[in-house]
Amino acid sequence: MPQRNQERLLPSVRQPSDLRRMTTPELTRLAGEIRTLLIEQVSRTGGHLGPSLGVVELTLGLHRVFDSPADRILWDTGHQAYVHKVLTGRWQDFGGLRTRDGLSGYPSQEESPHDFIENSHASTALSYAYGMSKADSLRGVTGRRVVAVVGDGSLTGGMAWEALNSIAGEGRPVVIVLNDNGRSYSPTIGGLARHLAGNEPDKFFATLGLQYFGPVDGHDLDAVQDALRSAAEIDGPVVVHVLTRKGYGYELAENDQVDRFHAIKPMNPETGVPVKAGGPSWTSVFADELVRLGGLREDIVAITAAMQDPTGLSRFAERYPARVVDVGIAEQHAVTAAAGMAMAGMRPVVAIYSTFLNRAIDQVLLDVALHSCPVIFVLDRAGVTGDDGPSHNGMWDMSLLNVVPKMRIAAPRDAATLRSALRGALDTVDGPSAIRFPKGEVGAEVPAAFGCAGIDVLRPDPVDDVLLVSVGAMAKLCMEVAELLHSDGVGVTVVDPRWIKPVNPLLPAMAHRFKVVATVEDNVRVGGFGAMLGQQLQDACVTTPVVNFGIPQQFLAQGKRAEVLAECGLTADVIATEIVGRLLDPASWPAVADVETSGLVG
Repeated sequence: MPQRNQERLLPSVRQPSDLRRMTTPELTRLAGEIRTLLIEQVSRTGGHLGPSLGVVELTLGLHRVFDSPADRILWDTGHQAYVHKVLTGRWQDFGGLRTRDGLSGYPSQEESPHDFIENSHASTALSYAYGMSKADSLRGVTGRRVVAVVGDGSLTGGMAWEALNSIAGEGRPVVIVLNDNGRSYSPTIGGLARHLAGNEPDKFFATLGLQYFGPVDGHDLDAVQDALRSAAEIDGPVVVHVLTRKGYGYELAENDQVDRFHAIKPMNPETGVPVKAGGPSWTSVFADELVRLGGLREDIVAITAAMQDPTGLSRFAERYPARVVDVGIAEQHAVTAAAGMAMAGMRPVVAIYSTFLNRAIDQVLLDVALHSCPVIFVLDRAGVTGDDGPSHNGMWDMSLLNVVPKMRIAAPRDAATLRSALRGALDTVDGPSAIRFPKGEVGAEVPAAFGCAGIDVLRPDPVDDVLLVSVGAMAKLCMEVAELLHSDGVGVTVVDPRWIKPVNPLLPAMAHRFKVVATVEDNVRVGGFGAMLGQQLQDACVTTPVVNFGIPQQFLAQGKRAEVLAECGLTADVIATEIVGRLLDPASWPAVADVETSGLVG
């Protein structure tokens, strides 16, 4: 760590070229300053601390050997890119990390010319690298190096191997820096991990046609630079195998065995204890119910794509270790493997972030649904996740799954309906089911006044002005909208169908009694629940207009969930005002093109 009587070096680093004037002792001091900055700032804002601490010396070496942005340094996943941001002139911005209009938690093209790919989904950097190298060759560009920094966990993903096949097959001059810390979120699994941990990883890569340097101590800056300089001289594909320790230089993170410091919430840096514990999360409710059901049904098997703890499967793994399968960062494999397990008599539960299900829609459609496999998809972090940025919002799952035949989709509004949805999905034997819920605290339960044919009536009203259909976690917001409208003399009945696909046939039957039907969802409006309900009403010749409130068809900037929802027009005041306008003067309702950016609809 830097001494008090020494001038800080970090303020002198405005661009990577500044590093090349520094001596080895100065670089060692700078590494300490960077670690201090990351621990102090990320513990305030939350973010990916452990991965970044592990690559300080590696990143220093990369920016001393290669000339970014003339040379292209690509970061697979981006969890490990904080040090890269520090060294490319953004160290003073870390106080606003992951906040609205602040520094992104991932590489961002808007922030810096040194960030080439906004990459927060794993196993993709090698494909980008191949494409860039190929394009340079076709365009006659010479002298530019393409460097892909890839974690060992990312090499469990099939897309990485597809890219390696092209890179090696064509002899592309790509420098592949394998950052091997033995972990993704949790320990890296499978045959690859055994090969990398063995004594002859060079032979493993040689069989693919890749030159190999290493393994190199990733915390020895001189050794890292020597290996990178040697690799830079190779006119062909080369692997630099660097061994690092996640959380290096921060004792709490180094000794972390369950990866609590991979991605942290705001915490006390001295103790590692979160600043705000909060109430039960959606994930924990699912986790507890799955453990309970696992004791009742021996056919339940849980599947994760390298995210056992974040998706709530660790508790199930502790109780039933033989019934948890981690396939690595390989969502496509996870889904089709689940289909195979279902065909063989098991009831697989695929726990996955909504944003990562995007990667396996083909498998959901043609490997699971086509064969009527009763696979259960539990979609964590559905809807707006907020501070994780545009790539992590789970705002497309309903639109994607709505086109899948035989798929049933549940959107629970609270803990009780989440537990009920999981039980209902397990009772479904003729096709797949999906259960979606958001990130964060589950909050208080929203009781139903009564139920009718699978629909919960949350707020009945004798006056049939507005039928307000709530989707999942939007129930509390819908109740607030109803109260505002009620104060304006508008009769509002709020219902929650709980299972949103297929559309409950009672909804069209109810809709004809009302002047307006309004739906509220935290999914993109295009192809979402509101659009599907509108189609059902049209098919049933119900002429009641349907007003859909949801997320616009655009990528959303980072911010707290409430901030992002507000910018999409998903607040009680906005929704109530728009509904009143529709009731009083239908001709004044704005056209779709005028409100697409706000999330509202005509």
